[in-house]
Amino acid sequence: MILDRRTCLRRFWGDDNFFTARNMDVYLSHLRKHPRQDETLNILNIQGVGFKLIA
Repeated sequence: MILDRRTCLRRFWGDDNFFTARNMDVYLSHLRKHPRQDETLNILNIQGVGFKLIA
């Protein structure tokens, strides 16, 4: 399942006008760099579409 950027913003941060898509990109980059206990999980950017969680 691919989650588009707009849906991701609304679902996780609501209608908060302060939180932008660029903020979400930075947040996701921090999640990717964070040491994971389960290396089978990955968050992919789908260019021009959104994000996909690989488990």
